Amino acid sequence: MQTLKLTIENHIAHVTINRPEKANALNQIAWDEITEVFEYLDENPEVRVVILEGGESKHFCAGIDLSLLMSVSQTNIACDARRRERVRKDVFRLQAPINAIENCSKPVLVAIHGGCIGGGIDLVCACDMRYCTDDAYFTIKEIDMGMVADLGTLQRLPKLIGDGLVREMAYTGRNVEGQEAEKIGIVNRSYESKEKMLEEVMKIAATIASKSPLSIRGTKHILLHTRDHSVADGLNYMATWNAAMLLSSDLQEAFSAKMQKRETNFED
Repeated sequence: MQTLKLTIENHIAHVTINRPEKANALNQIAWDEITEVFEYLDENPEVRVVILEGGESKHFCAGIDLSLLMSVSQTNIACDARRRERVRKDVFRLQAPINAIENCSKPVLVAIHGGCIGGGIDLVCACDMRYCTDDAYFTIKEIDMGMVADLGTLQRLPKLIGDGLVREMAYTGRNVEGQEAEKIGIVNRSYESKEKMLEEVMKIAATIASKSPLSIRGTKHILLHTRDHSVADGLNYMATWNAAMLLSSDLQEAFSAKMQKRETNFED
């Protein structure tokens, strides 16, 4: 891959955005590779949890590369309707990598340092848990570019924080720094340094990797379903899910380990 690094060890996949010379701005290759890698991780039985981070770049992600943004906005199609149809398809194509992160059956933890700008917020909102450094900042930058954020921020962020706070960020484009981000719920925790953040995120990932993989995947699936449905619909779906999935070898292994007072050993 040209824009990402991937390692897998002890059931933990580590994905690093790797365009430090561009502050991890995402060009078309990056968008394509994000889709590819998260679809791969979804299908890889060895992987139980994923960590996404910004590597050696000054920023976690500076958003969409301007060259890509210009290519989407410029076209030689003469017909207005066909030109707008093409732009709509381009937007769907850019939404696909974000959806691939959310739809990955393994929990995705993201470690954020520096700027998380524009498209960077789209990325992190699709992750399961977010962690940052105190000097990190989050900004919905599209408003300063004369745009409406269109890759998922305005759909997912209101599920994470209060409606008024989303509107304030989206209307003003102001920076929300690490400790405030923790206070309002954008991130689970903010840390004093990048090193401490990565150390703690690795501990959380290791804990998740030690649990039943089948149950972790099922829990993520149910939480996503619950977010978008009523309580009654969710309970009905849950009953059907467990009718199919409850009686697993993981359940038997958990009971056996408890009785024998040993560590669990779940199959992938």
